[in-house]
Amino acid sequence: MTSPDNPLRSGPVRTCVGCRERAAKRELLRVTLGIGQDGRQAVLPDPEGTAPGRGAHVHPSPACLELAVRRRAFGRALRMGSGSQGPSTEELRAHLALSETE
Repeated sequence: MTSPDNPLRSGPVRTCVGCRERAAKRELLRVTLGIGQDGRQAVLPDPEGTAPGRGAHVHPSPACLELAVRRRAFGRALRMGSGSQGPSTEELRAHLALSETE
């Protein structure tokens, strides 16, 4: 049943890998695993939600990004395996910083 006073019921719902709160898909930023500019695995922003492969969702805020990094959530959510170091988040950080200035 769709309720107009419940925004979670008005479309797809996803969970932020940082704060673990459920939110409407349109409120979250989809990220995917790819190769960064430095040649190593990186978490890449996918604002259009069209990149191929497994994706994860995070609130477009530095606080949720830091929570996700601290919890090592990107590696688990994107199923990158048990490597000694997690994926780079520099390109995602740059995307969020650019989004805040707009």
